Amino acid sequence: MPIYEYKCSSCGNEFEKMQSINNDERITECPSCKGQAERKVSVTSYHLTGSGFYNTDKNAAPACATGSCCAGGACPVNK
Repeated sequence: MPIYEYKCSSCGNEFEKMQSINNDERITECPSCKGQAERKVSVTSYHLTGSGFYNTDKNAAPACATGSCCAGGACPVNK
């Protein structure tokens, strides 16, 4: 479940709330002063790394196409 960040426009209190992605109910009240709270836009806490995450990765030739996996044998890709 994602953690959403909120900030109170009255007292400036910043707080977090873990909510289901399917939950449409937003927190509108500050737990400290009962003022108006708004959801902040924040950066994700994880980064996707490695191969397969970019559009250019799917077009890369497999290792077999270079002949490096066959070691002199019959390559099933390069017939």
